[in-house]
Amino acid sequence: MLKPEEAQDRADALISQAKKAGADAADAIYVCDASTQVQMRLGNLEDVERSEGEEIGLRVFVGKRSATVSSSDMDPQILSDLVGRAMDMAREAPEDEYAGLAPEELLLKSAPHSIDGDDGLDPDPQVLREMALKSEEAARAVEGVTNSEGGGASAGRSIVALATSHGFSGAYSTSGYSAHASVIAGQGSGMERDYAFDSKRHFEDLDTAEEIGKEAGERAVARLNPVDFKSGAMPVVFDPRISNSMLGHFIGAIAGSAIARKTSFLLDAMGTEIFDSAINIIDCPHRKRGLRSKAFDGEGLPTTKTKLIDNGRLTQWIMESASARQLGLQPTGHASRGVGGAPGVSVTNLHMNAGTISKAELIRDIKHGVYITELIGQGVNSVTGDYSRGAGGFLIIDGEIGPPVSEITIAGNLKDMFASFIPADDLEYRYSVNAPTLRTDSMTVAGG
Repeated sequence: MLKPEEAQDRADALISQAKKAGADAADAIYVCDASTQVQMRLGNLEDVERSEGEEIGLRVFVGKRSATVSSSDMDPQILSDLVGRAMDMAREAPEDEYAGLAPEELLLKSAPHSIDGDDGLDPDPQVLREMALKSEEAARAVEGVTNSEGGGASAGRSIVALATSHGFSGAYSTSGYSAHASVIAGQGSGMERDYAFDSKRHFEDLDTAEEIGKEAGERAVARLNPVDFKSGAMPVVFDPRISNSMLGHFIGAIAGSAIARKTSFLLDAMGTEIFDSAINIIDCPHRKRGLRSKAFDGEGLPTTKTKLIDNGRLTQWIMESASARQLGLQPTGHASRGVGGAPGVSVTNLHMNAGTISKAELIRDIKHGVYITELIGQGVNSVTGDYSRGAGGFLIIDGEIGPPVSEITIAGNLKDMFASFIPADDLEYRYSVNAPTLRTDSMTVAGG
């Protein structure tokens, strides 16, 4: 695998070729990934996979016309032909008045922040095998677990380099490790499955395989013998494992492209209070060892800590340059791209702040409600905010979490849900997007 500075040289070289070929502007992105994955099932080795690959993408502009090409072959002649093909394609492409590189005056010009995202390790496959085996053994040791879908562990490294024809050049590397277990509890038609996993940038930060396996087994057993219940409007409480999906719907609704196309249920919400005044939602791109930390975005702009929701109020859209031009605004440092196509947008390490009450206090006054631990399907209308998804979890009876429920449907509207969310105080930074336990009293629940 190349060093970051070598990857940077490759992106720079491709930009130089594009300029010599007559491009008015260009950018190039290089991505290299290497990973090892080990899967165990029922105590036996099921799969070992090692993958390595590199790709480079080039976007060229001829006036207001552009084209994007990519290659996984780094042979100099292949890359030279790639440049020529990109130029030919761009000359035939339709004009786009909003396309173009990011404004030069906004590019990252200082030394990038250190995100401590690469520990430089390369664990032996035998180490990963032992982790996978221990996670599965711990899950199968939980009383009530009857079968296994396996335990696994992985390790990998990635290098990303970006260069533009108007002065940006940068690269960074990240490491990544994960472990998981998935098991089945019960017998026959009463079987239930569940899982647990952990993912970190530094190997030393991973939960132990035993902890992961035990959690998977206990979650599966807890779902046994689901009960029926009376449908209707009732409080719904989202476990932190899936409450972060609500932030995903929020981010999709404030993406500049959705606003420019007028396909967002938050189209007219700028500056208004869409969450409770106690709620803040913050994007933290420079968090040390964060799963999505990065010093610059997909267009070479600096990333900055951003409070997207400030005391309940929406403060900004998230925009790459094209949608920003369409809206008459400035890009926000949230551009994201792969080797093919134009940049889109994404957040980095996003979280909703913790509340001031415990989960027990959050549900104490609920006489009849549901605690959701699993969501199924994609029934969300991004234009209207209408929300309807399959779900599973547990009943809440007289302020206590009770028996499991499965194959239920929860429905509401995201505007109403956002406005009514009450967060507990149990925020943890386990994923790239994190939220505490969330309660809303604005949903309807139908039993299975």
